[in-house]
Amino acid sequence: MDSIKAQMKNNDVFRRVVQYFVIVIGSAIYAAGFQFFMYPNSIVSGGAVGVAMIINRLIPVPVGVMTIILNIPLFIVAWRYFGLDFLISSLAGMAVSSVFVDLFALFNIVLTYDPMLASIIGGVIKGFGLGVIYYVGTTTGGVDIVAKLLRMKYPHINLGTLLMLLDAAIIGAYAIIFHIYESAMYSVIAMFVVSKVIDLVLYGIDNSCICYIISERSQDISDEIISGHMHRGVTILDGRGAYSGKEKQVIMCVIKRQQISEIRRIIRNIDENAFFIVSDAKNVFGNGFESIKDNN
Repeated sequence: MDSIKAQMKNNDVFRRVVQYFVIVIGSAIYAAGFQFFMYPNSIVSGGAVGVAMIINRLIPVPVGVMTIILNIPLFIVAWRYFGLDFLISSLAGMAVSSVFVDLFALFNIVLTYDPMLASIIGGVIKGFGLGVIYYVGTTTGGVDIVAKLLRMKYPHINLGTLLMLLDAAIIGAYAIIFHIYESAMYSVIAMFVVSKVIDLVLYGIDNSCICYIISERSQDISDEIISGHMHRGVTILDGRGAYSGKEKQVIMCVIKRQQISEIRRIIRNIDENAFFIVSDAKNVFGNGFESIKDNN
């Protein structure tokens, strides 16, 4: 029993070491995208930093100090809803990313003065860094926490999309208040790229598909999908034609995107008159797909 507890403790320590190592790597990547591309081209940052920049231009309070002040209530809320571990890791994410931003500023490196390139390439790099941080279940503070709270209420909306909407609102407010429209336009492009890359890191590019097949030979098609080369599960739904009133069986099957041509071939060889519908299906959990135990 003691050996089992010791093993569990060692596993927990190892998990935490890996988590904080990933936070450091992700923070460095995030800071590189921001400092080497976005900041030199006056691409406005969203999040708590963006709010602090607005307040700084209205009230003479340093951006760094205001960012910390804005994060205090957010971290209190995070502690309440997500626990102490999340609070500590998010504090680490905020601190390490801030250190890297200031450290990289000392190098005075500007990789491009083209705002469009800076928006796209900087957005990709920054989004990848943030996605890596979010993947281990933590944030860098600010609106990241707000987005995580909103996702508890709206789990069907991807985290990157929520961040993009929040950042776009902050950037829009900055542009309207200070009449900096061109910079804000590039900032919106950057935020869009950041959100898409975050979703790419968190959810992957291999989106699955859900298929509905209506055929007079539904059993033959089902058998071929299950026992043939595809080896996919099939669910039979009872249906009825609204016009004819005829009872029909509807095949429902979740497949990988690259299997669309294979299942289409199977249907064509068995019943050319079948009705076949394919639509995207994100976040498929279960056997053959993403593990349902993964909470990231």
